[in-house]
Order: sequence, then structure tokens, then C-alpha cells
Amino acid sequence: MTAGSERIRVRRGPHKGRYDRATIDAVLDRGLFCHVAFSDESGVYCVPMLHARVGDNVYIHGSAASRALRALTSGAAACLTVTIVDGLVLARSAFEHSTNYESVMVFGRFTPVTELDERLVALEAFTEKLLPGRWSEVRGPTDKELKMTTVLALPVTEASAKLRFGPPDDDDSPDAALDIWAGVVPLDRSFGTPVASPGLRPGIPLSSSIRRLVDE
Repeated sequence: MTAGSERIRVRRGPHKGRYDRATIDAVLDRGLFCHVAFSDESGVYCVPMLHARVGDNVYIHGSAASRALRALTSGAAACLTVTIVDGLVLARSAFEHSTNYESVMVFGRFTPVTELDERLVALEAFTEKLLPGRWSEVRGPTDKELKMTTVLALPVTEASAKLRFGPPDDDDSPDAALDIWAGVVPLDRSFGTPVASPGLRPGIPLSSSIRRLVDE
């Protein structure tokens, strides 16, 4: 992590800040998608994207024709954010309501990934993050598809995490005397029954990766 970097320091609720790579990597890996904020000559943007971490880099990808990808390729300063909401924190007062969450912010500049082997590693990581085991079940990218795709890497060198967990903060306040339920409602994530593509030929069963996902 960048030593002494002021912009990664958590100021609001500093006790919630985490700066170790284990925590940061865990949130990056568990979060399904990210938001990438940047600015160019036409304004400020924040774009939702899929992401995947491999080692010390976070990768994003998209169409080579994308304005966002072109701006990031040119070296625009960026902030990549991942947020996971784990539950609703319900207090006695409106003021103390919150969520339990895990979040990470990574600052820096993306660089284009041009070496074929690294591009394929990144694209495999995107696929495997969506569904472990899927990469080996499907057709890999063609040369044409690779040319149409931009892959960018952001080093995880200037980053911090912020976490909130536990009950509402008003148990030791005068509001605790109110006859109002307070506590945490966990947010559970699950996948539903797979819906076949309309063009799927009859008789093709679910692949192993999908069966594992829905059986969890």
C-alpha cells in the first residue's frame, strides 16, 4: 500500500478503516462488480463494470470502442470502488439507521494489457469470477473478439477498505427505552432456477458449473 497516502485514509468513522491487503483483496474478490469513476474533457463519469483481481492487479474490460475505456486507456486518474451490503441496520431513531457493509476504494491509473497471455488470464478471471468452472466449459475468445476487447489493469497499491458490522449504535442511548424493534436484518444472496436461452437446443443439460451454483 502507498505509504502516507492521504486520500486512502478513512476519515468518517476511522475505526472502520482497514488497510491490510488481506482485507482489501477479500472485498475485491467477493464483490461481483465495481464502479469506476474518472473524468475527461467532457465531464465526470462513474461507470459500473465487472472486475477481477489477479495478484496485485484489478482488471476491467470492455469494448475497444467504449468512451470510458478509451479515457482510462489514455491515463485518466481513476477510482475503482467495490461495495457489498451485508444487512440492514434498523435503529429506534431514523438518524441511526444504517447498513452493514464492506467496501474498497482503489486509486490510480489503468494501463492497457497488450500481452496475449496476460489478456487471456484476465478474461479467464472475469469468467471464473462470474461462475467458477465456466471457462473450461465454453469456447474461448477468437482473435477477432480479442481485437474488439480492451483489457485494463489497475495496481492495488493505493487502496483502503471500510467495514461496518454489528447492531445499531443506540443500545446505550436514551432511545433504547423506546418500544421499537431494533437490530439487523441480514441480506442473504441466492440464485434462482436457471432459465434456458430461447435458442437452446432441446436435450442440453445444465453444465457442472451451473449445477454447483444452484445446488449451494
